[in-house]
Amino acid sequence: MKFKTDENLPVEIAALLQQSGYDATTVKQQGLGGSNDPTIFDICQQEQRILITLDLDFSDIRSYPPQNTAGIIVIRTSRQDKPYLLSIMPPAISALAQEPITGKLWIVEDSRIRIRGD
Repeated sequence: MKFKTDENLPVEIAALLQQSGYDATTVKQQGLGGSNDPTIFDICQQEQRILITLDLDFSDIRSYPPQNTAGIIVIRTSRQDKPYLLSIMPPAISALAQEPITGKLWIVEDSRIRIRGD
C-alpha cells in the first residue's frame, strides 16, 4: 500500500507508515504544499495512494467518492496536537492488515474507526 499524508499532519506519520513497511510520502515532500483539495485528491488517484488527512472535506463522499480510490483516511479526533496524533496512528496502521481500505473512507476517531464504502 502507498500513502500520502496531507500537509495538515505531522511528517512523522509518514515515518510511522514507513517503519511499518509501507510506501509513504507527504504532500510537502512532493512540492504540493498549498494545493487545493481537488488537486490533492486527483494526484492521490493517479498515484494510487491512500490519502491521510485532518481535512473533513474529504469525508464528503459526494465530492470525494472513495470507491475509485486506493482509500481515504480522515482523522477526526478530540485533539490534534502532534503527540496525540502520533499516538492514535499505531492502532489505525494495525487495522490496515485486517481490513481492506481500497475504495473506502475510514474515519479514525479517538477510540474507533468508522468505515464507509461497499
